[in-house]
Amino acid sequence: MTNKTPNVLLIVTDQQRADHLGCAGNTLLRTPNLDRLARTGVRASNFHAASTTCMSNRATLMTGRLPSLHGVVHNGISLSRDHTTFVELLRAGGYATALIGKSHLQSFGYDGPARRRWSHGDQGVAPPLELLDARKRQRDGDGYLNEWTPDWRSGKRMAVTTPYYGFEHVELATFHGDQVDGDYARWLAQRHPTPDSLRGRANALPSPGYSAPQAWRTAMPEALYPSAWVGERGCDWLRKHVQGSSGKPFFLNLSFPDPHHPFTPPGRFWDMYEPEDMPLPPSFGKPGNSQLLVDVHRYTREGGSREGYGAYAVTSRECKETLALTYGMVSMIDEQVGQLLQTLQELGIEDDTVIIFTSDHGDMMGDHGIVLKGAMHFSGLTRVPFIWKDPCSRAAPPVLNLPSGTIDIAKTVLARCGLAPYNGIQGLNLLPWLDGQSQTVPPRPGVIVESEPVVLPHGRTRRYRLRSLVSEEWRLTLSNLPALCELYNLRTDPLEQHNLWHERAAERGQLCMQLLMELSEQADCSPLPTAIA
Repeated sequence: MTNKTPNVLLIVTDQQRADHLGCAGNTLLRTPNLDRLARTGVRASNFHAASTTCMSNRATLMTGRLPSLHGVVHNGISLSRDHTTFVELLRAGGYATALIGKSHLQSFGYDGPARRRWSHGDQGVAPPLELLDARKRQRDGDGYLNEWTPDWRSGKRMAVTTPYYGFEHVELATFHGDQVDGDYARWLAQRHPTPDSLRGRANALPSPGYSAPQAWRTAMPEALYPSAWVGERGCDWLRKHVQGSSGKPFFLNLSFPDPHHPFTPPGRFWDMYEPEDMPLPPSFGKPGNSQLLVDVHRYTREGGSREGYGAYAVTSRECKETLALTYGMVSMIDEQVGQLLQTLQELGIEDDTVIIFTSDHGDMMGDHGIVLKGAMHFSGLTRVPFIWKDPCSRAAPPVLNLPSGTIDIAKTVLARCGLAPYNGIQGLNLLPWLDGQSQTVPPRPGVIVESEPVVLPHGRTRRYRLRSLVSEEWRLTLSNLPALCELYNLRTDPLEQHNLWHERAAERGQLCMQLLMELSEQADCSPLPTAIA
């Protein structure tokens, strides 16, 4: 490993499964640029999000801390400005820092104010406003409205206030598909006289034969689509930085809003893949014995909405269409990655830049007959891509099988940039394994995944929490509701169809102890004490 301070390019997609890459064994999906990145770097095959919720895992990415510690346990809870991010440390260490695309560290607000308000069953006078919550320092006010979509749409907000969680330069994209707002919307308005005529189902082009929920053939041209904007603005920022930085290293986070639903790949990417060519997932039509899956199927069967953000059941045709359109969105992102790689080469900085590719969480994408996501810990949701391309790695393995995850990124990047981490950071520095210098097994039993839905899904009436331990062989999920506890042997049952919770008491007990010990190991050590006694 070189001592030279590297540039870092972090590319993040939204809602992409680990197996939605050619280099991961997908023989239908064409991702030549990401495949090339993996061939010249390291691909982690057992890499997991810390949560299956966007904001929760993105906050973990930024802080290197579990959701239960940074407090972003669900969408709609902004990351506190009191939390230190690894980007702030990079900035303090002399890095130029920039974010282009989706941040989602603060609430979008597209549904208006939070639907969950203070409520308590006890008798008595309600607390005063400032004492409604257990924490007095609320995550609201002007400092937490940088991504508030209504403000962007009304023109009240014209830019993110920087520095933003450590980013000096921010060009923001909020929401998904052809519905993206923020800085992107202003860019779009400069390039088309009536941008709203390009958006949404009402303006969609004819798409005979397609019936999947949340899918329409967008009128948005390829060159104006959000993925193209992220790629274009990223290349422009790199050129300007190299021209005016006097050799200052950079950390650039490019964050694509796709392949998240709605499924609206533009132009040729709409029919790049034919639904008829899509094989159904092996577990399709086999819901298994998970109560969480049973709830989704029952909810859908009873007429529950399929237009929101939570998981729902699909027919075989709907599943094939969803897969084909998602593949189109991934291929479009891959083309933009190709442009970025070419720009690095043209600027002469390819050999000075560490490139990381990952996603914030996965998608069921037809597993067990279900699409989208929710507070469930099936591998289609928790396993995400991770590629690490370091031109200075000496003996990098082509594939890293070590259980690892989003929580490890912050500590690993800081180590590669020669910066010691802050007190309270969690995760594992993966450099010894990414560089091929260590063959030892790290001292942890697996990766922790957490979920705490605030808005109760699929007709549930009691709030529940999930804590999972994912190892090479097992996935153990504990819940405060006994019916939601799960145990799967990932080697003999990789499709997670047979919940062994009630059958394998010995393994269950051992894994429960490992999970409890790991949670104890990861208990918060921040802040440091100011005095002894």
